[in-house]
Amino acid sequence: MKSHQSTQTMKPATAAKKLGVYLPATPAEFQEGVVSRAELNELQANPPQWLQDLRRTGPHPRPVVAARLGVSIAGLARGGVTEPLTTEQIEALRDEGPEWLEKERATQAEVRKEAARIKEKKQDEES
Repeated sequence: MKSHQSTQTMKPATAAKKLGVYLPATPAEFQEGVVSRAELNELQANPPQWLQDLRRTGPHPRPVVAARLGVSIAGLARGGVTEPLTTEQIEALRDEGPEWLEKERATQAEVRKEAARIKEKKQDEES
């Protein structure tokens, strides 16, 4: 007896998250359908123009905004940034260098430093 493997699909929101784009900014046909694993792989390997444009200019979802600013998502919220931002808005924020952004970057740097210290300590203990 041969088993038929069903095609794995995902909701558009999941696919948008995996692609690193803001779902409401995607084309209607992307938002209204389902995305198969093969379609997602194809979008990642050969992004269409709309995907290239979204990745380049935005609007970007919070995880992308946070990464581009070098802060955590919680840090964005503490700074009052709750909406998606375009690349231009992100660059403007970077240029302005508001106090909350500098503080959150310092916090994020400390978190990374501590994570590296713990990882190193763990490796030393395993040796």
